[in-house]
Amino acid sequence: MHQRYEYKFVRMGEGWVGVKKSAQKEYQDVVKDHARQGWRLVQIFAPSIGGYGMSKYYELILERPV
Repeated sequence: MHQRYEYKFVRMGEGWVGVKKSAQKEYQDVVKDHARQGWRLVQIFAPSIGGYGMSKYYELILERPV
């Protein structure tokens, strides 16, 4: 039998030119809070679509068994 998972996507720190400084410090707390709820961090996605090729936001991809 295959294990099934549910996924959650948390976008944070979206700024005009790049990721807000506050998000760069707070993402660890967000990951820890979700871990207490049974979520596991799969990936932090940071697309470079802001100014000067900078990431405009972070997208945390989390999973947990269903």
